[in-house]
Amino acid sequence: MSGGAFNYNDYHIRGIADQIEEIIRDNEERGAYAYDAETISRFRETVKLLHRADVMVHRIDWLISGDDGEDTFHRRLREDLERLER
Repeated sequence: MSGGAFNYNDYHIRGIADQIEEIIRDNEERGAYAYDAETISRFRETVKLLHRADVMVHRIDWLISGDDGEDTFHRRLREDLERLER
């Protein structure tokens, strides 16, 4: 496994995003929560930000761990962020 500069704590970012997405689903599909549309919109915004942060932290982790050089860092970061936007 590559990286490790952050003791793999960067994976927690993705886990938090997943948990918020589950809350959104539970709110909409099961009525488990009573959050209004504005609140859910903020949740969705947060999920997008967390996914972006996850990608960026992961790329930085690989760079400072010596798995990627700067050129590779920039290329992979750009590719990962573009993939995220699709």
